[in-house]
Amino acid sequence: MKATIAPALLALALLGAGSACAAPQDIKLPAENIKLKPAKLPGYGIAMQKCAICHSADYVSYQPPGLSLAQWTAEMKKMQQAYGAPIDDAEVEQLGAYLAVAYGSAKARDPEIVAIAQKAGKPAAAPAPSAAAASVDLQGLLAKNACLSCHSVTQKVVGPAYHEVAVRYKNDAQAQAKLETSIRGGSSGKWGAVPMPPFASLKPDEVRALAAYVRQQ
Repeated sequence: MKATIAPALLALALLGAGSACAAPQDIKLPAENIKLKPAKLPGYGIAMQKCAICHSADYVSYQPPGLSLAQWTAEMKKMQQAYGAPIDDAEVEQLGAYLAVAYGSAKARDPEIVAIAQKAGKPAAAPAPSAAAASVDLQGLLAKNACLSCHSVTQKVVGPAYHEVAVRYKNDAQAQAKLETSIRGGSSGKWGAVPMPPFASLKPDEVRALAAYVRQQ
């Protein structure tokens, strides 16, 4: 009889211990305190805008020190092609230049770096003013800038749903201006703890079109 009871009591004790171990733990992650190194190169603005969508700045610390311009550019190309980063070929080049100077072996005065930076200062041929708004590809903008990674039209994802934003600003006479400011310069504290990165490289007509699109939802 004793031999029968003892295993049963042991099993109950182990079961209780297992339940205690399985109790959910309240885990609080530390605040993000790593920032990208500021620079006057165009790639810095692109990094602040696009890279923060998917990962924090400490990604850079995982790379070997002293990478060259070619190596950092290849790393950005991998981000674009293997991981679907929302960056085009010109942005790959600008990001490679910025990272090579800020974290690698290149210098801002290197001829290759200067030549790449100068490319960003050459505006593409602009459409006629009357056709500017009509020429904006909204779906292309949403995809290229990974807007739908953080928002949807009707459901909160990382950021608020576009419909929720439209409702909040429905009767605000400054709605268009406020949304344009948030898109261009980013925002924090308005919709929760996760900040929205700035999209400073967008053209004025693109910012206007995106703000108007959000208000219509």
